[in-house]
Amino acid sequence: MSKALSVDLRVRVLAAIASGLTHRQAGERFAVSAASVSRWRKLEREQGDPSPGARGGDRRSQGIERYGAAILDIVAANQDITLAEIKTALEARGVSTSIGGLWRFFDRHKITLKKSRRTPAGRIAPTS
Repeated sequence: MSKALSVDLRVRVLAAIASGLTHRQAGERFAVSAASVSRWRKLEREQGDPSPGARGGDRRSQGIERYGAAILDIVAANQDITLAEIKTALEARGVSTSIGGLWRFFDRHKITLKKSRRTPAGRIAPTS
């Protein structure tokens, strides 16, 4: 995974632009692309500083949290339900999600779903 360039470099590049250099000239002087210079300038205008945003991690599955009550209701109605069945039940309610997103939801909340045995235990040899 790539690493964001330092805030110090970003500040120096933006100071060079403030002193009159173009984006291309500043990029050549500091060995960065003109597109990066433009993005850093935009960040500085929008958020006040050119510091990079958070990198890595799971940024998409947090949206499922607003449907947490519905998910828990579905699970409470049927304790022996699979993630695919939960996904289908949510789609019927108009919620689009993935099995991986559901898995991360349950992992975050420390909820484990254990399947019950489909067949009774055998008399001669245990079935597990």
